[in-house]
Amino acid sequence: MENRVTIGGSTLAQKQRLELTWIGKDEQPKLEPRILLEDPELSYHAKERVTENDIFDNRLIFGDNLLALKALEQEFTGKIKCIYIDPPYNTGNAFEHYDDGLEHSIWLNLMKSRLEILKQLLAEDGAIFIQINDEEHAYLKVLCDEIFGRKNFITNICVKMSHLSGVKMSHVEKKIPKIKEYILMYAKNKEYLKLTPIYEREGFFNVFDRYNNFLVRDSNDPEDMSKWLVIPLRKAAQNHGIDTNNLEDYEKFCIENARNIFRTARNRSKQFEELPNDDKFREVITPTGLKKIAYKREEVIFCSERMKTIDGELVPVRPLGDIWTDIGINNLHNEGGVDFRNGKKPEKLISRVIELVTNPGDWVLDSFAGSGTTGAVAHKMGRRWIMIELGEHCHTHIIPRMKRVIDGTDQGGISKAVNWQGGGGFRYYKLAPSLLKKDKFGNWIINPEYNAEMLAEAMCKHEGFTYNPDPHVFWKQGQSTENDFIYTTTQLVTQQMVAGIVEQMKENETLLICCKAYNVNVDEFPQITIKKLPQAILNKCEFGRDDYSLNVNNLPMKEREPEQLELF
Repeated sequence: MENRVTIGGSTLAQKQRLELTWIGKDEQPKLEPRILLEDPELSYHAKERVTENDIFDNRLIFGDNLLALKALEQEFTGKIKCIYIDPPYNTGNAFEHYDDGLEHSIWLNLMKSRLEILKQLLAEDGAIFIQINDEEHAYLKVLCDEIFGRKNFITNICVKMSHLSGVKMSHVEKKIPKIKEYILMYAKNKEYLKLTPIYEREGFFNVFDRYNNFLVRDSNDPEDMSKWLVIPLRKAAQNHGIDTNNLEDYEKFCIENARNIFRTARNRSKQFEELPNDDKFREVITPTGLKKIAYKREEVIFCSERMKTIDGELVPVRPLGDIWTDIGINNLHNEGGVDFRNGKKPEKLISRVIELVTNPGDWVLDSFAGSGTTGAVAHKMGRRWIMIELGEHCHTHIIPRMKRVIDGTDQGGISKAVNWQGGGGFRYYKLAPSLLKKDKFGNWIINPEYNAEMLAEAMCKHEGFTYNPDPHVFWKQGQSTENDFIYTTTQLVTQQMVAGIVEQMKENETLLICCKAYNVNVDEFPQITIKKLPQAILNKCEFGRDDYSLNVNNLPMKEREPEQLELF
C-alpha cells in the first residue's frame, strides 16, 4: 500500500513508506566541499581577557549557507550541540505568477538539502530548533519527521511573537489575527538528549500559598538554630511596616525574605520519626548524607529552596511548558543596536533555547544568521558559536553587533541578566571560490585563484583527509589515518620524485599523490596511489556554482486561463 503526500502534482514511483513528495525532491545538488578563507581584517577580538573562560574561536562565515554547511561538514560532524535556525518562512511575492505547488516544492528543496547536513553536524546528544510560521509549518513537520525520524520529535513550541495591534487588526472580520509562531524541536538521538528544566516567573502566593511560617533569626548569630523563633508570616510583614492588603508590597517583602519563610512536610524516614515533637529546630543527616532541618518532627522547606534565578533575580517560578507567552517583544528594535525589520528575534527567546540543551563551551550554530542574535546570545552565555549569512547585513549588522558584544558596550537583551562584561572574539571567513573553472575553450582547469596551500587543503576535503601539513616533511600535507597521507602538487610528478618520497616513507605508510601530470610506473610503488587533476574529481560534485539560494528566474510560467472573447 502506498502512503504519500504529493506537492505540485508530481508523479513518483510507488514507495512503501509514508513520506512527503514534491517536484525535484530526488534531484538534490552534488555540493562542492569548499574550503574557508579567513579575512583577518574582519575578524575581531577583545583587547584583553575579561575572564579565564573567554572564547575566541567563534566563526562568522559569509557566503551561501548550503555551501558553507558543506564546508563545515568534515570538521564539525557530530560536534554541534544546539542548532537554531529561522529560515525564510515562505517565498513571498517571488511566486506571484507561479503555481502554488511549485512554490512549496522549491521551498522544500531549499530546506531538505540544508536539514540533511545540519543533522550530520548535530552531536548525538544535540537538538535542532526551527522557527516557522503557519505558511510552511505542516510541510516542515512532515519533512523533519522524514529526516530526523519521528521518534526524535521532541515538541512543537508555540511562541507569542506580536501583539493584537497594527495592520493585523484591519481585517478581523475576515481572518483571525496571527500573533504566534512555532519552534519545531528535534533531537539527533532522543535517548541521549538531556534537557535543562526551564521556568518562568510566577506570583509568590500562587506558588507559596501554604508557606505561612516566618523564621526570626538572632541578629548576632543568624545560623544558631537554638535561637530561632517562629511567628506567622502575615505578622512578620506587619512588624516590618508592610500593609498586607497591598499585595504588591506584601509580595515584595516575601520575595526579599524568602530564606526565612517556610512550611513543614512529613518525612517518614527513621531519622525524623525518632525525633521529639517539640518546638526546637534540629539538623538531620539522612542515610544518603543530605543535611535537612527538622521542626516539630517534620522537614522544614524554605521558599528560597523552591525559587530560581531568572534574568539575574531569585524569583518564584513555575515549570514552563510548550506555550511561551512571556518572551517580551516590546522595544525589540533596540536590541543589539541594529535595525532588522520583521526579522529580528528576541535575545530572551534564543537564550531560552540555548539554555534548554547546552552547557558553557558547547557549540551553537545558526545558518540563517540574519541580524546575529544567535551569536550575540551564545557569546554572552559562554557558548562557542558559528553563524552563516549571505546577505550584506553580515557586514552592516552582524559584525558591528558582535563588536559591541565583545567590547562589552552592548548592555541590552540578556546582558544584565548574565552580567555580561565583554571579552572573547570571532574569526571571519568567506567561502573560497570553486576549485575548478572552465577556460576560454570550455575545458575544466584548476582555478588560478588557488595557491599551493589552498589547493592542498581543498584536495584534502575532496579526498576525505584532514589538512594538517607537516612542517618537516613536504609530502605530508594531510592524513586520513595515522599512516595514510596525501600530497597535492601542480608540478610534473616524475619517477625520480616518487622514488625519493618512498625512501622517506615508513614501512606501513601509504600516500595519495594528486597532480596535474605524472610520468611514473606506478606498479613499482605499491604504497603510492596517483590521481590526475582535474579529471579525478570532475564527477564528484558540481563545480562553478556559488549560489544555492532561492532563484525563480528560470521557472516555467503558470498556464494562464483562456480569456473569453468579447462578442459585442
